[in-house]
Amino acid sequence: MPELHLPWMELSILISLLGVIWLAFVRDSDTERSRCIIICSLVLLCTTGEWLDFATLHSFEAHDHWDFIVKLFGKDFFVIDELSAPLLPLSALLYLAIVLSTLRTKVSRFPFGWTLVSEALLISTLSCKSPWGIIIFLSLATIPPWIELKKRGKTTNVYVLHMSLFVVLMVAGWSMIEPEKGIDQASFLPVALLSIAVLLRSGIVPVHCWMTDLFEKATFGTALLYVTPMAGAYAAVRLILPVSPGWALTFISYVSLFTAVYAACMALVQREARRFFCYLFLSNSSLVLVGLEIATPIGLTGALCVWLSVGISLAGFGLTLRAIEARTGRLTLADFNGLYEHAPTLAIFFLLTGLASIGFPGTIGFIGTELLIEGAVGVYPFVGTIVVVAAALNGIAILHAYFRVFTGTTHNSSISLRIRFPERIAVLFLTVLIIGGGLYPQPGVTSRYHAATAILNRRMNHGSQMEDNLHMHNDNHSKSDKNKEKHLDQKSLENQEQ
Repeated sequence: MPELHLPWMELSILISLLGVIWLAFVRDSDTERSRCIIICSLVLLCTTGEWLDFATLHSFEAHDHWDFIVKLFGKDFFVIDELSAPLLPLSALLYLAIVLSTLRTKVSRFPFGWTLVSEALLISTLSCKSPWGIIIFLSLATIPPWIELKKRGKTTNVYVLHMSLFVVLMVAGWSMIEPEKGIDQASFLPVALLSIAVLLRSGIVPVHCWMTDLFEKATFGTALLYVTPMAGAYAAVRLILPVSPGWALTFISYVSLFTAVYAACMALVQREARRFFCYLFLSNSSLVLVGLEIATPIGLTGALCVWLSVGISLAGFGLTLRAIEARTGRLTLADFNGLYEHAPTLAIFFLLTGLASIGFPGTIGFIGTELLIEGAVGVYPFVGTIVVVAAALNGIAILHAYFRVFTGTTHNSSISLRIRFPERIAVLFLTVLIIGGGLYPQPGVTSRYHAATAILNRRMNHGSQMEDNLHMHNDNHSKSDKNKEKHLDQKSLENQEQ
């Protein structure tokens, strides 16, 4: 396996953890925010350098230059490949955008230190291919949101119940698979446990109430950072897709498809902006799982493209809602708010990111949505139709929310509600990615296609290995049966001689 020229992954994680220590000695909220911006910027530089360094190697995967990591944890612990290479800078950009757009009126409520802990855990998860490493990092990542809920005096029963069940199912499921490495890898119980764990972490209906509860009780920024990287989809690719039989993929696909339509319908009738965003995100992230479980090159390529586009567009969409909330308080969709005259830039960005999430032409989501629908129609014709219906419902919900938030009345305010300079920078970065990815999609599609073919090849190789193990198992049984028959024949001859 080739090596990167610098240990970018370890540096990204180390900078985040050192930043937590740096912030621990600060009592002023503005200083804490400034230092957190510096740390997140350095992490973004490291992850971007990692992506560019990996691109120069022209290899499917590579590991960092620090050999002691390989000796300590194994060669598959910290590895970058075609799948994770763009996800790392995207996650770092998301953290920087959220921290950068936090206004001074909200800095006292936002947990900057625990945000850096979450960033370190997320980068560790996306940099890891070891199944047990992924399980450990995903389990640890559930702690920072819980700590924030406790500090805010909110009830944590719903969140603790679902995340505890998620961790237990992951550990129990993989502990049944890993030690045997044979025909039992595709047995019903471990695959079912892992599938339920991934569905729970992804917020699939009917185990989605923890996500709406999190958006209601936690800060908007923390909820965005916990759900938009779609760690559940990453767990599905690394843990389930290589070892699961066809029935598991079909089950996940159908449940995710139902969630996409159900969440889109729920987004249409929401009266609170946070719950509206939560259901909109659930609908779009479910479409990613639908494409992941189609297990064809086109469908999987479309799902991986939608993964990137949804992460970028809905992160920007949520950032816009968060910026409006910072000015007006909790936002309601029951009445018209008429905020366009006060925040025209936020209104344009709201519409741009919302339409990009449903694959509007000229945005980053267009090609991915087209590939996803084409791949779905090629396998299950009715699935493609339902995907189109879900996208249409989401589009109607986005336009309905836009008119409720920005039009319909005149909003009177004694202070300026226009976008601030840090928010403008975050908006500019995401706008360039959304439009640039739509106008020049070829590099992203090529990278996702390479990742999709490698994932499918790994699945096919695992299937052939399982067949070989099955043949060896049958051969051993036949040999033992022949030996038993031979032994019985010898005994019968001895009895006849006697």
